[in-house]
Amino acid sequence: MLLGFIILYLLFTILIGYWASRKVTTTEDFLVAGKQLPMAVTAAALFATWFGSETLMGASSKFIEKGAMGIIEDPIGAALCFILVGFFYAKPLYKLNILTINDFFGIRFGRKAELISAIFMVPSYFGWIAAQLVALGLLLQTITGLPMMWGIWLSMIVVLFYTYIGGMWAVSVTDFLQTFIIIVGLFFLMSRLWTDVGGWEAINQNTPKGFFNMTPEFSWLGITHYIAALITLGLGSIPSQDLFQRIMSSKSAKAAVNASFLSGFMYLSIGIMPLIISLCGSILYPDIMKGDTQLALPTMVMQHTELWLQILFMGALLSAILSTTSGAILAPAAVLGENILKPLFKGTKLSDRQVLHLMRGSVVAVAVLSAVMANMSASIYELAAMASAFTLVSLFAPLTAGLYWKKANSSGAIASMVSGMFVWLLCILLETETPPLIYATLISIFSMIAGSYIKK
Repeated sequence: MLLGFIILYLLFTILIGYWASRKVTTTEDFLVAGKQLPMAVTAAALFATWFGSETLMGASSKFIEKGAMGIIEDPIGAALCFILVGFFYAKPLYKLNILTINDFFGIRFGRKAELISAIFMVPSYFGWIAAQLVALGLLLQTITGLPMMWGIWLSMIVVLFYTYIGGMWAVSVTDFLQTFIIIVGLFFLMSRLWTDVGGWEAINQNTPKGFFNMTPEFSWLGITHYIAALITLGLGSIPSQDLFQRIMSSKSAKAAVNASFLSGFMYLSIGIMPLIISLCGSILYPDIMKGDTQLALPTMVMQHTELWLQILFMGALLSAILSTTSGAILAPAAVLGENILKPLFKGTKLSDRQVLHLMRGSVVAVAVLSAVMANMSASIYELAAMASAFTLVSLFAPLTAGLYWKKANSSGAIASMVSGMFVWLLCILLETETPPLIYATLISIFSMIAGSYIKK
């Protein structure tokens, strides 16, 4: 019965992609849904940007292991990102009427900065997409016993199909419907487990002292690790293409700003649900938590709930992961096609239809490479965390300076990108105690300022 529901759900998702493909006639339709999405649909799409395996399976397992300190990166940092975007980035970027965030670097800093930013941007998504595919593979393995490798490839084919034909239209419409399923499924399961465990008093008695503490240890390492967790998504995802595409898909700048604020509230409030579910589950069924904590939630639901709750939860989980995966595939494909491959045809005037074919080919390439990477690592949390670090250490400083500092120039932007990435990789190799993100982000900011002043 449950397997039949999963199959029907996947088929329904494919049908939505087919319907959305009828709206795609231009490259703008494919990449930013023709800039026609109302605020509610944009907010749902923004919410679905990261609300996938990392929140439902990765963050919930970290919450069980480390308490409230384990969720600073997600969902706290993710909600912070949306709020900051609403205040400082959505309106000025929307008014530029561009297709990718890297187009901004080209307009503001020149072709060389655009190319470097694109080269750094595209690989950052492979880990994120791979994390979602791993989660889908684990989910199918839990439900059907299918080997994870086959689950990864099957999931990739489904997501690839509706993203390939429908682009941002398919991503946005499925995100909107999937957000509704996520909220309903998580709410019913949370209510059931909350009642079974005995409410807040029972939870408080069965958790160790300081479990809900969200303040860092007052030491250099304690504070720097805390800041690194907060800014990984909080600042690192601001210059991301998937978030930018959703903002640009709004029908107006005002809708984009309001959608950013609404999605921040949604991410924080709805993001608490899987944490409560996993905590209640760890109290009720402690044996399940002794194995792979990434599988704790789906295993608990499969073994200890009725069929209707299994369908609701698996629908919510499947919805969250599919929506995140589709948007994450489309984002680097847009950058690869628009900012790396398209300029190679400089001597040939490509028609809009040819550019659209180029974008769709990029979607296929990104999806296949991510599936290969997913089969090389099975840690959802590590794969996802790698993604935002790329953009934080290289693109955050030049994007912010380019929008708000008149003296920012190409030399500063390129120095910021290259030095930030170099220092980050160097610190990883040296295995520094202080998080590499801290050193790399500071160097990126310093290089942006120094490079702009040295060569005006």
